[in-house]
Amino acid sequence: MSSAPKRWWALGLIALAQFMVIMDTSIIGVALPRIQEDLGFSPENLSWVFNAYVVAFGGLLLLGGRLSDLLGARRMFAAGWLVLLVASAVAGLADTVAVELAARAGQGVGAALIAPSALTLLMTLFGADPRELTRALALYGAAAPAGGTAGVFLGGVITEYVSWPWVFYVNIPVAALALLATPVLMPAGGTRRGSLDVVGALTVTVGLGAAVYGIVRAPEVGWTSGQTWLVLIGAVVALATFVAVQAARREPLMRLSIFRAPNLAAANVAQLLLGAAWIPMWFFLNLYLQQVLGYRAFPSGAALLPMTILIMVGMIALAPRAIARFGAKPMVVTGLAVLAVGLGWLALVRPDGSFVVDVLPASLVAASGMSLAFIPSLGIAISSARPEEGGLASGIVNTSYQVGSALGLAAMTALASAAGADRLGDLPALTDGYSTAFVGAGAVAAAGAVLAGLTLRTPRRQPVGKAEPVEERAQVAGGR
Repeated sequence: MSSAPKRWWALGLIALAQFMVIMDTSIIGVALPRIQEDLGFSPENLSWVFNAYVVAFGGLLLLGGRLSDLLGARRMFAAGWLVLLVASAVAGLADTVAVELAARAGQGVGAALIAPSALTLLMTLFGADPRELTRALALYGAAAPAGGTAGVFLGGVITEYVSWPWVFYVNIPVAALALLATPVLMPAGGTRRGSLDVVGALTVTVGLGAAVYGIVRAPEVGWTSGQTWLVLIGAVVALATFVAVQAARREPLMRLSIFRAPNLAAANVAQLLLGAAWIPMWFFLNLYLQQVLGYRAFPSGAALLPMTILIMVGMIALAPRAIARFGAKPMVVTGLAVLAVGLGWLALVRPDGSFVVDVLPASLVAASGMSLAFIPSLGIAISSARPEEGGLASGIVNTSYQVGSALGLAAMTALASAAGADRLGDLPALTDGYSTAFVGAGAVAAAGAVLAGLTLRTPRRQPVGKAEPVEERAQVAGGR
């Protein structure tokens, strides 16, 4: 086992990994108009600069988790950074639409290798001590919203004062540093015998990609059009094939019986709905600041800093204490409910509003809910699985959050467009569209709170001195 200082340096690298893979989903947002102009993207294809990353990331996370279990978490962690480095260089150098989208998908592949192996390494380093594990998960969790907001902020600065390729090049020095530090800081881990489920990886990725594509395109071609239904039916067929393949294979990509572990399925649903509510809120709040209140890219990113600071303080300092005091389940339910309240408040935004009145207080309430719900639901999901399936559990929970984010954003974009968000320059119509998106995201968060309250179990406390069964290790996420 590593010495204490070395373990915490390793945690810093793990948190940096989470920061970077989330930042890469948001940093390109402000740069999209420049990318469209220079590379000749059509309006229909432009959204795939975002979606190519998210679909590859979410669709391959299960494969990344399986590779982490079979080949070793440290090896896959390093491999992911290498793929991210190369893909980022290609994305910055791209001179055609096809190359840009392929490079963005490549970045998603790198992230899909990094994320589950990072969580597996975190559990390896800190899983033996419940209190240290809660602190480690808090720091890891805080890195996600920090990365999302830093992406908006840095994207604005880089696009405005440098040039758009640097939103990709910024990954290169960080990835190089991570590659140098990984052999020094991370535990080696062993390999296990087993096979890879390539068919499973392909079907789940195609299914998720088709689902996102169908929902994103539906407002443009119509929800009742044959094209929309054909794509969505194809998504259902691909995902059903994935489930059938998993049930039939001796060594599947995702062992379906893993969901028999108490709380694992419920915690993953909570993470999916949390992503489906939170990412649309962040996305449309940024659009409201820029397109209605008239903020430029740099001030818009800066306006989200109070929310990010509150989330980081809440996750690192407040959430672990609240979990230890009240338990993990109450925090998940309360956090999702508070997030729903914040989103409902944001739905009251006005065309002639202001940051101080319309954005700041409601966004801080929503951020409080996120900081309460994220850590306990993540901890329950990971610790409910057997130790030897830590990579798979990490891949599943990351997939849940990323898929929730992609589908939630696609669905709320459809709602917002139908309510007027596609009428640029018409401030009342834009505001109505964004308000509708906030209402929809709030409904998702409220549904998450109800489902978490109904489905999450409270682990029984063990008498002092007795061993703790694996299926009840979710208690470590809440401390004792």
